[in-house]
Amino acid sequence: MRAAFDAPAAWSAGMAYATNEAAGARTEDDAPAASAPPQHYRAVFISDLHLGTPGCQAHALLDFLRHHSSDYLYLVGDIVDGWQLRRKWFWPQAHNDVVQKLLRRARKGCRVVFVPGNHDEFARAFVDHSFGGIEVVEDAVHLTADGRRLWITHGDYFDGVIQCAKWLAYVGDNLYEFTLRLNRHLNTLRARLGLPYWSLSAYLKGKVKKALNYVTDFEVAVATEARRRGHQGVVCGHIHRAEMREIDGILYCNDGDWVESHTALVEHVDGRLELLQWPVRRVATGAGKAVALPVQA
Repeated sequence: MRAAFDAPAAWSAGMAYATNEAAGARTEDDAPAASAPPQHYRAVFISDLHLGTPGCQAHALLDFLRHHSSDYLYLVGDIVDGWQLRRKWFWPQAHNDVVQKLLRRARKGCRVVFVPGNHDEFARAFVDHSFGGIEVVEDAVHLTADGRRLWITHGDYFDGVIQCAKWLAYVGDNLYEFTLRLNRHLNTLRARLGLPYWSLSAYLKGKVKKALNYVTDFEVAVATEARRRGHQGVVCGHIHRAEMREIDGILYCNDGDWVESHTALVEHVDGRLELLQWPVRRVATGAGKAVALPVQA
């Protein structure tokens, strides 16, 4: 147990590991991919990794990164979960490998941009700095190949609970962690019975009308701010719900999370945007039409 979370510690650990790799050490991440051939995109957007928590699906994320390279990689907040690490230190090797992989991307010429969220708000003290080639910014603007300006923000500034009752957000975070632990045990049993994966948190939120209203209000608020700033679209995270659709003429994109849904937003070389769920299926494609994943958190 650590009394306080040392903000740069996780990144420093990853940097040290990356240095060893650069010196010639072979790691699991160097192993050749055994499944689908790699794909290269103009840009990849991922958020809500929650490194430092048992719920983080680090191995799935590493597999995704091995198969999907890009010219730009946007880390759209909640990459490291400082809230959980303050309560209990949890940092397995796979989480170190994720940091190493991100640093390696930056070192090999990919522009890696980190927009901190509420769970890694400690990083906002380092805005306009660079760590191992990873740029830390308050928010960003991405110009697609077909000329659209996308505003990149985590989205927590549009969450009334975070802004007005942060104590309630901490309570909700603990309840969500409990739900994830219960969900892991439940799906272990389902797997033994030959049943597919099922999300308890998605089911519970799908049954709560207020949760769905919260999601809709959040999406509209983010899209409205993007319009006010003069952009054609917005990419965010925060609510763990992958979706791509138009809201009053603004392209709203949420890249989902790497706790349950394993989703990312990608831009093809022609500017076409697509939501991917790894390794299952493509979720949505095109300039605005989309099929949303269930609410995950």
